[in-house]
Amino acid sequence: MAIAVEENRIPTQRTQRIAEAAKRARTALLEAQRPDGHWCYEFEADCTIPAEYVLFLRYLGERRPEIETKIAIYLRSRQEDHGGWPLYPGGDLDISCTVKVYYALKLMGDDPDAPHMRRAREALLARGGAARANVFTRIALAVFGQLPWRGVPFMPPEIMLLPRWFFFHIDKVAYWSRCVMVPLFVIYAHKARAVNPDGVGVRELFTVDPEKERDYFPVRSVLNRLILWVERAARPLEGLIPSFIRRRALAKAEAWFVPRCNEGGIGAIFPAMVNACMALDLLGYPPDGEVAARARKALDDLVIEHDESAYCQPCVSPVWDTGLACLALLEEGRNTNRSEIGRALNWLEARQLTDEPGDWRNNHSNLTGGGWAFQYENDYYPDLDDTAVVAWAMHRSMDRERFEPAINRAADWLAGMQSRNGGLAAFDSDNTHYTLNEIPFADHGALLDPPTSDVTARCVSLFSQLGRECDARTLSRAVEFLRSEQETDGSWFGRWGSNHIYGTWSVLSALENVRTEDVGDMVGRGAAWLKSIRHADGGWGESNDSYLDPNRSSADDPSTPSQTAWAMLGLMAAGEADSDEVRRGAEYLMATQGEDGSWTDEFFNAPGFPRVFYLLYHGYAKFFPLWALARYRNHLHEASNRG
Repeated sequence: MAIAVEENRIPTQRTQRIAEAAKRARTALLEAQRPDGHWCYEFEADCTIPAEYVLFLRYLGERRPEIETKIAIYLRSRQEDHGGWPLYPGGDLDISCTVKVYYALKLMGDDPDAPHMRRAREALLARGGAARANVFTRIALAVFGQLPWRGVPFMPPEIMLLPRWFFFHIDKVAYWSRCVMVPLFVIYAHKARAVNPDGVGVRELFTVDPEKERDYFPVRSVLNRLILWVERAARPLEGLIPSFIRRRALAKAEAWFVPRCNEGGIGAIFPAMVNACMALDLLGYPPDGEVAARARKALDDLVIEHDESAYCQPCVSPVWDTGLACLALLEEGRNTNRSEIGRALNWLEARQLTDEPGDWRNNHSNLTGGGWAFQYENDYYPDLDDTAVVAWAMHRSMDRERFEPAINRAADWLAGMQSRNGGLAAFDSDNTHYTLNEIPFADHGALLDPPTSDVTARCVSLFSQLGRECDARTLSRAVEFLRSEQETDGSWFGRWGSNHIYGTWSVLSALENVRTEDVGDMVGRGAAWLKSIRHADGGWGESNDSYLDPNRSSADDPSTPSQTAWAMLGLMAAGEADSDEVRRGAEYLMATQGEDGSWTDEFFNAPGFPRVFYLLYHGYAKFFPLWALARYRNHLHEASNRG
């Protein structure tokens, strides 16, 4: 009898510890809720963004000494042992990022002979120098007069006049590409030149005089070589373009991007916003006028200032943060957190986009709106991932009936945005013109927005829970897409979170409510993969290096709170809540919980664009571990009650 009592006490004690950890995490999450009900955590990218902000200031001839001092501290603190700056902590030197950071520091007064600058310069030159930087960096260098304009792709504004049936059209690329490119057409047409009041340059970063450099465009493929030939033939003819055609093209570019310069900035993303501010200046918009002032404020609002340092965010994530926080709180206690969840969902409901203009309508003119954007304001670009998460949270809430119209609008819009292959993408449908990745501008390989497993999975989660008969075929096609995307090892690629752990959690969570006969062995294989990569400390971790080499092992990657939570949630969705792996994961989370009840991810936890641009969602470590612990606690309670 004594032995039996002791055996029963152990799981009870574990349940109590988990419940206490979840309670502390809940308190920390609720303390971060804004008065109007929403959440918005810091959103950090690599050092390219704050460096570009400094370059933008000098483009205009401006100085902001106080904020620049803090940005310089931030940039210096993130230099790695290899001498340069990576795209994520612990990553290899990235030439483009390092060039921009070096230039920004020099513009802010750092001595090029200082040890940190010398190390960066030597590391860059050893890797081929600034001529090997990507297109975006070379455009910035051209604007500052550091390399000739022939060192950047040929981007005349007449591109705006091309018909939709042509090989290239702006509607054929992703929303972020459109928002970046159209203002760039204006910048290119004017051959913009930075004020750069001190005349600071970085010619020392080139191994060959940039005027004599002949290899700005390494050939990537046969098609890329052909397009380069066409471009080289067309470039000398730019001067022959009649002035009336140039005026018409610039007017069309202006008519396209100016209406999108709303309170959140064009596309609500930093690179596009910088280009728009520069283009508005070139087009003669007064800086204190309504349009230019609004665009500039949206840019400046991205700066995060701390006591000692400062950086610039790539964008903000209030809708995403709020939707995920609601899902975590719903798991922690639908009734207990009803008031807080209700305020958050009310805030979200008011931001659903229904009749607003949007680029997605170009291919879906008869589809009724119903999506949500990622940011505070980005009306032209609602995204499917946010929409599925918000509608999912509304459906699970105790006030579901009140939100039923919004949920149905969201589901109808998502179903209408399904691509022909059954998958769903972030912002568009059938954005799969892969040959466009061969144009010189697309050296980053992120020109398009094709369907992905993680976004499709979020939509499957919603459709399967709603159980609407009208979604049956949409759901079936989406599940088949997920089946086709499963890797041979059982995992799924994570396009919008790092990496296979995120993708596999997304899909396993989605398949939880799909009929077993429709799922087959997908769940078992995915769960087995998650189990196989658990670390000795009980947690899970996968570096962004996995985007560079998908076959590399994550065994030596450090465990992180967010990735551990994703793995636990995926395993529990797969019916593995009683597994040793889930128990050990919970132990890891409890051991790493901070005194304030939350967690911190020390490593970047998402790609903006794999291999090119990475992100740190500061909120992920706040709500995902809570979500995982709360679900595990609920399972233990249910198991105890059954026993």
